Amino acid sequence: MATDKLGLNLKRDVGIIGAVSFIAGTMMGSGIFMSPQYVLSAIGSPGASLVIWAACGLLAMLGGLCYAELGTVIPESGGEYIYMMRMAGRVVAFMFVFSFIIVMRPASATGIALSFAEYAVAPFFPSCSPPLLLVKCVAAGAIVVLAMVNCLSSRLATIIQVVCMVVKVLALAVIILGGVVMLFDKGTGNFENGFEGTNMHVGSFGIAFYQGLWSYDGWNTLNYLTEELKHPEVNLPRAVIIAISLVTGLYLLVNVSYLTVLTPKELISSNAVAVTWGNKVFGSWGWIMSLAAALSAFGSLNGTFFSGGRVCLVAAREGHLPDVLSMAHVHRLTPSPALIFTTVVSLLVLIPGDFQGIVNFFSFTAWFFYAITLAGLIYLKIKKPELPRPYKVPIILPIVVLIAAVFLVLAPIIDDPQIEYLYVTLFIFSGVLIYIPFIHYKLFPSLLTKLTIFLQLFLQVAPAEKNL
Repeated sequence: MATDKLGLNLKRDVGIIGAVSFIAGTMMGSGIFMSPQYVLSAIGSPGASLVIWAACGLLAMLGGLCYAELGTVIPESGGEYIYMMRMAGRVVAFMFVFSFIIVMRPASATGIALSFAEYAVAPFFPSCSPPLLLVKCVAAGAIVVLAMVNCLSSRLATIIQVVCMVVKVLALAVIILGGVVMLFDKGTGNFENGFEGTNMHVGSFGIAFYQGLWSYDGWNTLNYLTEELKHPEVNLPRAVIIAISLVTGLYLLVNVSYLTVLTPKELISSNAVAVTWGNKVFGSWGWIMSLAAALSAFGSLNGTFFSGGRVCLVAAREGHLPDVLSMAHVHRLTPSPALIFTTVVSLLVLIPGDFQGIVNFFSFTAWFFYAITLAGLIYLKIKKPELPRPYKVPIILPIVVLIAAVFLVLAPIIDDPQIEYLYVTLFIFSGVLIYIPFIHYKLFPSLLTKLTIFLQLFLQVAPAEKNL
């Protein structure tokens, strides 16, 4: 971040290596260590589960490339929020940011924090499940520590991201190499009749995709911090292609390794598949996999905080959240009020939350808004072809991803309607009820002004300008 006469600007600090680390590091979180058993149990056969993993990678890649075009047409931080603001208007953008700060970002952070906690305490409870209260306390500790790091220094947060990224890739490399050794040793027995028992129900595909795509979540991380990226028109699409190709390749090889060492039954019945794999391959040294998986989730949680704070900042700058959330620390130049707010909501979601439910409702909400964003990109390509586009994709790509997004939103509801999906939908649309009195008619402005001045002095923050 740099200072000028007008105010504070977020620094263009993130180069291509940092960009690839942020995408790959946020994607490779807890998912690959938690989701394989859920994908397999939903779809029913090893062969079909590998097809699902490859299809999820392809969908993330196509989505990432569509977003790369949006990021160069609308070169502002804030991801879907800022795109909806420019394409669909202020009310839809507010519905998104309301759902994002209350459901999506806290659910994502809480799901990852719970995975971190599960793996961190697993070595101390080798023969039984750890107490739920302990897991939630460790998860809360991780959320608070990373919030503090992100408030103190963007540079330190980036260093943690790169270090955890290296640990992650090493852990996945160990799983892959272990799998290759076992493949030569044991042969391909688990892959014979690989598609036998595949579930062909529409809903089964939807749930398998939800669980697989949870592992790929983070493919759009860079669009939340476009203003901090060096040469976004070059580095944004390049980082998307490098990072998502790397992650998809690693995920497929890791799943092959899991299925070589464990039978499908063992995989489905495992709580933490990397630990089960580690115990079978390394014996008493299996705890190393637990440590690596915990560090992996820690890095992903860090990336979630880094990008999530930026959305609050941009929404407040546009007048959709209290002004104080758009401010940055005077000396450290980090969006600390937005980070503190995200932390508090995440801790509240943690109290009742369970991993499985969090993933499904997060995915439902996220793909609902991805669909709106992609429809906006198609609209821009047809109606405003004259806009400057340093990078562009063929129109067929956003159409394909939009069809997939609509399928992902509707499939689980049609196949297995649950009242919770109705609650989530009502919650998304309830954003309008808050928008009309508080944003459009600006009720209670003097109270908000006094609170803003108090917090500005207490937190030592000042307004942050746009980086263009």
